[in-house]
Amino acid sequence: MYHSVSSVPEGPMRTFGVPPKLLAEQLAALSGAGYRLTGLSEALDLLDGGCTDPLVALTFDDGYVDFLDHAVGVLAEAKAGATLYMSVGHMGGPADWLGPHAGALGPIMDWSQLADVAATGVEIGNHSLIHHPLDVLPAGQLDAEVRDSRDRLADALARPIRSFAYPHGYNSATVRAVVAKYGHGNACEVGRRLYREGGDRLAVSRLQPTPDHSGDDLVRLVRGEGSSLVPALKRVAQPGWRVARRVALRVFRTKLT
Repeated sequence: MYHSVSSVPEGPMRTFGVPPKLLAEQLAALSGAGYRLTGLSEALDLLDGGCTDPLVALTFDDGYVDFLDHAVGVLAEAKAGATLYMSVGHMGGPADWLGPHAGALGPIMDWSQLADVAATGVEIGNHSLIHHPLDVLPAGQLDAEVRDSRDRLADALARPIRSFAYPHGYNSATVRAVVAKYGHGNACEVGRRLYREGGDRLAVSRLQPTPDHSGDDLVRLVRGEGSSLVPALKRVAQPGWRVARRVALRVFRTKLT
């Protein structure tokens, strides 16, 4: 689960930026360790076809301009596929869900830039219309967020949109059902743990590389050598945290992420 392919100064957004040179090192280390690097839908298709290769699906959230400027070339050099999840309602503007930190990761691509990315073979996935938590929205708004973003992407790119990434990772049975209703065959949360074959394809968990991970560090993480304590605690806390976020949104008009 990557976001920006850039160097981000110290601050709350730092871990969401991985510089191009380090991204290349990380992908080279994964390939050198025997992993086949693909986009998410491709990885799942390979599993369905009986592939036994060790697979790593590369995903990039939000759609920052630096993906076109830097990641496309790094991926091509590594002979790697990827899935890019677009925050459709923010295209051509800042990542304003980040508030005062919106400038840290740079602007979101516009439609012309996205077409250039799609032409390279990168899978384009849906990251909803507006980048806010879907699991606390009223039913009608949830439906519109998923439907309208899917329609805009499919119309602009003239292709089905198979994959979805939940903004901030938040999802629920209701959210997953709406995502499936609009034709997405797989969807990503955060999770910070490995996805195991046979798991829920509408709740694919991901690991997050940071600028503090060397190539060897990332190989160890993919092999399952990271701590499982924090992800487990977060899963336990999710129901109560969802209630708190729903109250904050509906009573105080405040989004807690």
